[in-house]
Amino acid sequence: MKTVMWMVAGAVALTGVSSAAFAQRDPAYAAARAAGQVGEQPDGYLGVVGGGNAELRAIVSNINIQRKSAYTQKAQASGATVEQLAFTSGCNLIAQTSAGEKYKTPGGTWATRGAGPPERDSRCV
Repeated sequence: MKTVMWMVAGAVALTGVSSAAFAQRDPAYAAARAAGQVGEQPDGYLGVVGGGNAELRAIVSNINIQRKSAYTQKAQASGATVEQLAFTSGCNLIAQTSAGEKYKTPGGTWATRGAGPPERDSRCV
């Protein structure tokens, strides 16, 4: 499993999968992220914190569709599965959060990033 994770991590790094590549930082998305209404999840997808409104859920859905498409393309090119690539991307996206932004912990609860590193899955490299 470690070898696969390193291979996927390398594929992610080489192909430039990042939060900037997925999310068009339109004002509504940026405002929702800053307000803690959306956050990064360990599975590599963006989540809505709480219920959210229909507009916010549509923004998150659109970003997640783009992410899945990118993960699928990168997985085919690297020989990894979509799930492996998405998980590794989730590790990286959570690590890239800024202080004050939301992310989902390995235990499944939403947390706000502090000054230190976020709590990530032990399998993150």
